[in-house]
Amino acid sequence: MHSEFSPEYKKYEQQLSYFVENYDQTGIPFGHQDRNSLKRFDLEGKEIIIKSFKIPNIVNKVVYKFFRKSKAQRSFEFAHVLLKKGIKTPYPIAYFEEKSKVFFRNSFYISEHLKYDLTYRELIHDPKFPNRYEILKQFTRFTFQLHENGIEFLDHSPGNTLIIVNSETDYDFYLVDLNRMNFHDEMDYQTRIKNFARLTPDKNMVHAMSAEYARLINKDVEQVYNDMWRETEIFFTRFRKKKNLKKNLKFWKK
Repeated sequence: MHSEFSPEYKKYEQQLSYFVENYDQTGIPFGHQDRNSLKRFDLEGKEIIIKSFKIPNIVNKVVYKFFRKSKAQRSFEFAHVLLKKGIKTPYPIAYFEEKSKVFFRNSFYISEHLKYDLTYRELIHDPKFPNRYEILKQFTRFTFQLHENGIEFLDHSPGNTLIIVNSETDYDFYLVDLNRMNFHDEMDYQTRIKNFARLTPDKNMVHAMSAEYARLINKDVEQVYNDMWRETEIFFTRFRKKKNLKKNLKFWKK
């Protein structure tokens, strides 16, 4: 088992190793457990989260062994990059990888547990969510901050931004699920706009974000809205087609 730690957590190596080695029998399940598994643990009075990534298929077992960094390693390293750039994310503690001589087996990413109030998803499901428009404006500024720092968060989707409510007019945003990112010296307009596509199919929400983003980048509001909505339609059309295809395949397998 290979592991790396943030310096201030190196002293907990033995305890963290125990959690990972006994992951299936210990910890409290947390959040969705569909593709990957998340569990909450107590580390000497501090709550932490351990994410166990799904064991990859046979091809990726070779890819992650020899050619590409694991999802856990990328999550750990990207978290440190974000923090250095002033972008909030639950503090990275460590990552673990299990490999044989030939294959990559599994990996774990450990971070501090963040007690948040909501995610972007709640804004989609509840059009009357308190201060919804203000949260969307501040979320758009947060995304602008990402882009200004050259960060293209490829999983910029409803469940991957945790939101803490400080007051009715002040919100903090934290990124999670960090293993897919591109870093640019400077992000072009098209890449920026496309980065909003996965968030919501709600026209009113897209309109609110595009109006604020147009102000931030000093572009015509109508142009930014049209471009953002076009990318949104392209993404959700593909998403629905893929979903329907999976349903049909499941039907024929029965």
